[in-house]
Amino acid sequence: MWILRGLRKGVMTSGYPGKVSDDELAPDFPLKEPEECPFGALKNGKFDINRCLNCRLCNAPLGRKLDVDEILNQMNFKNSLHVFFLDVGTCHACNREVAQLSSPYYDVQRLGIFFTPTPKHADVLLVAGCPTDDMIPVLREAYELMPEPKRVLALGACANGSLCGRDTGEFVPVDGYVAGCPPAPVQIIRALLKISGRDME
Repeated sequence: MWILRGLRKGVMTSGYPGKVSDDELAPDFPLKEPEECPFGALKNGKFDINRCLNCRLCNAPLGRKLDVDEILNQMNFKNSLHVFFLDVGTCHACNREVAQLSSPYYDVQRLGIFFTPTPKHADVLLVAGCPTDDMIPVLREAYELMPEPKRVLALGACANGSLCGRDTGEFVPVDGYVAGCPPAPVQIIRALLKISGRDME
């Protein structure tokens, strides 16, 4: 039955970056906004995007802003971007969101974004998880193996240091952070497009 249902429905692909719904970014819950963020992202009226977990307890911008150096816009990654994904200690939530990027729905290959099995061929190192003692040398080695020019994206609250207190930037140079626990696939795509010089904001 599922085969017939799939044939009737046809091929479905996300409209991003042409269009995107808020549902693709994060679910919406009618929860009461707290005075202070329990995760430390909102203090005294100031919002720290790197500590946001996308818990939807408030109306924060949910990682729609990416902190990336202006020099990235000068990089020649606009036609193709090769990404090496490295898990340095996750609960596997970020891994599942990254896996969705290659699914027929998100299909990042249509945007010129490709995943490579080796850092030797990567333009961007996508790091997820809290860097554990055993994975810190692996993280550094992966960064060293990448050819220049190279960039690093820290993916999710763990890699950003907001949950375990270990920021990926303590061990390798980080060019951008993607907030969330875990970030939605569209947020990851948006970050990769921006780091390639194709800012769709």
